[in-house]
This record gives sequence, structure tokens and C-alpha cells, in this order.
Amino acid sequence: MKKIIAAVALLMFVTLSVIAQPPVMGDHDRKEKMEALKVGYLTKELELTADEAKVFWPVYNQYTAELETIKKNRATKLLDAKTNFDSMSDADIAKTIENEFAYQQQELDLKKKYNAEFKKVLPMKKVAKFWVAEQKFKLYLLEQLKQKQDGKPGPGGPPGPAPK
Repeated sequence: MKKIIAAVALLMFVTLSVIAQPPVMGDHDRKEKMEALKVGYLTKELELTADEAKVFWPVYNQYTAELETIKKNRATKLLDAKTNFDSMSDADIAKTIENEFAYQQQELDLKKKYNAEFKKVLPMKKVAKFWVAEQKFKLYLLEQLKQKQDGKPGPGGPPGPAPK
């Protein structure tokens, strides 16, 4: 059982280590560029009217701000655990795993909350397109990161259109 807990904890730390990396020079610029790319991609995919955009973007910005808070808290906890992993007791490791599940639940709860908010300002089809497009964009970013780590040039732009 101890080996299973340790393996799960190690996998969790490896998987999420990108989140917990200390910031490097240019991170802010890269984040802004990524956000601009994402906004452009979502705008194109959702085909928002001017009226829809006027009410959607403030809700979306609030959603991303709340999500970022959860992710920052999560990253801090993971960095602490990653740094001290070898000296952690089984109880501490188990608590870290439970904390990770709690952060995942917070993200899910936030998505459910904002799904309801998005439905107030967009037609249901566009809400569904939003969640699909957001997932496709994440996969695109992961692919870019993988290609960068492998030393291969990535494709020039964001992923293709979400299903209609």
C-alpha cells in the first residue's frame, strides 16, 4: 500500500511539475501572449456576436481569475511537497494526495458554477463549443510544450476548429 501511495504521489508530482516550476524571465510576456492567442481562438471558435461578446468576456475573465487562484494555490502545495518528498511521512504523502483531489474537486466545482453562468449569457451550443474549444486549446499547448522539449518546431497556430 505504501508503494502504491508513493507511486501515485510521484506520478502526481511529475505530471503537475510544469505548474509548480518557479517563474523564469519572460514568463509574464509568454503568459500574456498565450492568453491573447487563447482569446483569439475562443472568439473564432464561438463565433460570438458583439452582444454575446460584451456579456461573455467579463464572465470568462472572472472564471479564469478564480481558476488561476486555485491553480496557484495548488502549485504552491505541490512545490512544497515535491521539494520535501523524500523526507515526508506516509501520512504527509497521503494528505498531499487528498489535497490534490480537493484541488481537482475545486476546479470541477468552479467549472460547474461557470457552466451555469455561461448558459445565462450564451446559447447552449456555444457553451458546449466553449468547453470543447478550451480543451482543444490545452491539448494544443501541451503539444507545443512537448515539441519544444523534443527540439522540434511546432505548428504555427492554434488548433483547428471545434466541431459544430
